[in-house]
Amino acid sequence: MLSEFSLIDRYFAQRARQHTRRAALGIGDDCALIAPAAGEMLAVSTDMLVEGRHFFADVDPHALGHKALAVNLSDLAAMGAAPLGFTLACALPKPREDWLAAFSAGLFELADRYDCELIGGDTTAGPLNLCLTVFGSVRQDAALRRDAARDGDDIWVSGTPGDARAGLGVLRGEWQTSGADAAADVAHFRRALEYPEPRVALGLALRGVARAALDLSDGLAGDLRHILERSRLAAAIDVDALPVSPALARLPRAVQLQCALAGGDDYELCFTAARDQREAVEAAAQQAGVRVTRIGTMSALTSPAAAVPAIAWRDAAGAPLDLTLQGFDHFHAD
Repeated sequence: MLSEFSLIDRYFAQRARQHTRRAALGIGDDCALIAPAAGEMLAVSTDMLVEGRHFFADVDPHALGHKALAVNLSDLAAMGAAPLGFTLACALPKPREDWLAAFSAGLFELADRYDCELIGGDTTAGPLNLCLTVFGSVRQDAALRRDAARDGDDIWVSGTPGDARAGLGVLRGEWQTSGADAAADVAHFRRALEYPEPRVALGLALRGVARAALDLSDGLAGDLRHILERSRLAAAIDVDALPVSPALARLPRAVQLQCALAGGDDYELCFTAARDQREAVEAAAQQAGVRVTRIGTMSALTSPAAAVPAIAWRDAAGAPLDLTLQGFDHFHAD
């Protein structure tokens, strides 16, 4: 039977020590020692994934290993930070070797792609819970901060938000796909949900081009408000401009809007940039190999005393749409 320390060594520490380059001191001591390049600052973010809240009990452990790190790398992408390393703390109901082998494989495959080293962590017995802290590096003047948007900025999104929420809906039986493409659509949605792609390359390419940015973890309707609150601005969104995947386009329009605007779990980037940066934004997206779409505009607050800056939802003709949308809330979600 695996002990705590044999588990750590077999499935995590041995692999991590083979790739330690950026940490001055990695796994094996009371603390890791890590420093950014000269002139840069550490970007640090923590995310927790809890069984039953963020993933199903029967999820593929390889997919879970990928997603656990992907959601953290997505935070670095949103800041325009280059990955350096991460820590992993996990509670496990029981140390099953087949589960650990698949989980660590998914984790390290993504870590190797982004040259992000495992530098420490902890394990204990308990309900399945994964907590990762990721470290990145970025110049202070290049960081994409939520408080940096300006009146008149374009609002952009990467990829096709909504696919992950569509996948959750399919798995829950909230709606069904149909037609000749049904099986392919389900596979597409499920991959979007279980294997999100952190937009690290796009975040790096947008440094010096975009102003404010964040990743769409809780849905556009909820997440965009974070930029509005920090930047003290309002926004108008052209709902008809939202990029929709072919699979999502085959679902009813009401489902499309719910998924794309309030679904969450996509980990695409939402960012703002000055109008005169449109060509630069497109060039950055081409460099990163990622689709980006301009979906709206930032504007000054009509009421500076407003507690929550508003989002005006409009169609392509500019007509207002009456949409009641709210992003994902970890304490009030179904």
